[in-house]
Amino acid sequence: MGLEMIEFHLDGRSGVSPYQQIVQQVKNALRLGLLREGDQLPTVKDVVGQLAINPNTVLKAYRELEHEGLVAARPGRGTFVTRTLTDHSLAAHGPLRQDLQRWLGKARKAGLDDESIEALFMTTFRTAAQEDIA
Repeated sequence: MGLEMIEFHLDGRSGVSPYQQIVQQVKNALRLGLLREGDQLPTVKDVVGQLAINPNTVLKAYRELEHEGLVAARPGRGTFVTRTLTDHSLAAHGPLRQDLQRWLGKARKAGLDDESIEALFMTTFRTAAQEDIA
C-alpha cells in the first residue's frame, strides 16, 4: 500500500458507536487486503483531525484491535498491522466486486438512494444468512 493510508468514515445514523465503526473498518480493510502486515494505521492525531472525535475513542478502537492481535503500537512510531484477515477467497474478490458494481449501477438507475440500497442489501444478506442456518 505504500503511503496510502486507510481513511475512516463515521456514519452517525448507523447506531454503531464511533469506536466500533473504526474497529470494523480496520477489520474490513484487513479482510479485503487493503491493509497488509507492516502497514501503519493513521495516527490518533490524524484521525481526530479528520473525524473531529475524541482521541479516547480512537485509542479505545486501536486498543481493541491490539488486544485481538491485529495491530501493535510502537511507542513514538505509531500503530502497525501485525496480522491480516485475508484468506484464499481474495482472488474471487475482483470479479465479485465487478458484479456488485454492476448491481449497484442497476439499483441507482432504478432510482434507489444509498440508504435504500444499503437496506435492500442488508435485508437480503440477513435473510440469506438465516436460511443458511435453518
